[in-house]
Amino acid sequence: MSEDREKIKTTPEENIDTPEKIGTPEKIGAPKAKDTTKNMTEGPPMRLILGFSLPLVLGTLMQQLYLVVNMVIVGRFVSVKAFAGVGVTGAINFLIIGLCLGLCSGFAIPVAQKFGAGDYKLMRRFMANSIWLSIIFAIILTILTTALAGPILRMMKTPDDIFGYAYSYIFVIFLGIPTVFLYNLLAGVMRAIGDSKTPMKILVVSTIANILLAILFVIVLEKGTRGAAYATVTSQLISGSLCLILLMKKFPILHIQKDEWRWQPSLVLTLCGMGIPMGLQYSITAIGSVILQSAVNTLGSAAVASIAAAVKVSVFFSCAFEALGSAMATYSGQNVGAGRLDRLNKGLKASIIIGVVYSLAAYVVIWFFGREITMLFIDGSEAHILDNSVLYLRISTAFFIPLALVIIYRFMIQGMGFGPLAIVAGICELVARALAAYYLVPHFGFAAAAIASPLAWILADIFLVPAYHYCKKKLTATVKERTISQHE
Repeated sequence: MSEDREKIKTTPEENIDTPEKIGTPEKIGAPKAKDTTKNMTEGPPMRLILGFSLPLVLGTLMQQLYLVVNMVIVGRFVSVKAFAGVGVTGAINFLIIGLCLGLCSGFAIPVAQKFGAGDYKLMRRFMANSIWLSIIFAIILTILTTALAGPILRMMKTPDDIFGYAYSYIFVIFLGIPTVFLYNLLAGVMRAIGDSKTPMKILVVSTIANILLAILFVIVLEKGTRGAAYATVTSQLISGSLCLILLMKKFPILHIQKDEWRWQPSLVLTLCGMGIPMGLQYSITAIGSVILQSAVNTLGSAAVASIAAAVKVSVFFSCAFEALGSAMATYSGQNVGAGRLDRLNKGLKASIIIGVVYSLAAYVVIWFFGREITMLFIDGSEAHILDNSVLYLRISTAFFIPLALVIIYRFMIQGMGFGPLAIVAGICELVARALAAYYLVPHFGFAAAAIASPLAWILADIFLVPAYHYCKKKLTATVKERTISQHE
């Protein structure tokens, strides 16, 4: 196997760069980075994945706390309608910000693969070209989303009594898209080389800043939902700036040299082949959420507020899965880059065990304490809204195991270099949510909206599980063919 590792330096699929496409990689010695990097191609997978995931869990919790703090403050110090207005933007927010996150996550995969392969110069070239691409995407998305925010909210049938709150919030959030790229691209690169602790520490700082700024803008200055958005965007700018400063100080391995800044079409195509499918996967999934939200909007602002509160709690608990998925993208990317395909199934098994154990624990907590947690967002006097929120929360949490499998398999497939397959998984989720929106919600009301996401997760799993084994089989066959040809 060690001989194979010397020979297999890149993912052998067409959408990943190979020596034939970009020339022989310029192999250089690794700069002495500090102990913040982590090689995930050696050692027990369970220990590596847990060690990498735990800081990510805390970091992701901090990221979710941005939205939670905004919702709590808006709900408590503005009004229930303002709370519903921010909540109704959740689907469109996920649609656009999810696209940004997917692009940045996809751009980090070639970095992880080259780090695993030990080709640090090419790794930095990928990083440089991902920066150029991020600037382009940030400009385009900011212009388009700020121009279309109002029409999209109208298209979603946003109730008139909360439209103003929703527009004020989401317009400012979209103006902050460049700050989303700044943090997530740099944090993604750090994670690609095995450091999940530094991004987590940065998010702790920016979350504290977000809380203080939300208090300032919403409570002291009385800026309403727009003030909550100001707090979030400013906090994102702080986190991105800290990432840039620490990257320059702590990671000499990532210091891009003058000749590495050159725009290289072959690398750009590889990055787009990774980032665009990953971003589209998020967006296609979000389109299903937008369609579902449109159906929920027809049930009135009370139903919107119920789901908004439940979704915030559910997302807060499920963000551990996103952390686990990010760990698996780095794990699979590094091991594919190093030619260690034998470690993929071991990592998969370890991550599923972690996901199942966490899912069961989360369900117990939600079942016994879900009502009290939901009351952070909804006043106890709003009994009907609170009851519906708890119902939604208990139904969605009962299906956390299928959700864990969706995220684990999807991120592993992406890390292995088969990003386009993630789009198919997103389409499966879109179909399930659209069917629920058009056929179930009109007839069964709120309960149908609660079951829509679990149906989407199950349908996506039906595709993703066999898709992973197909990808693994294809990679293994390519490695064997290349090894035989080199021996001949």
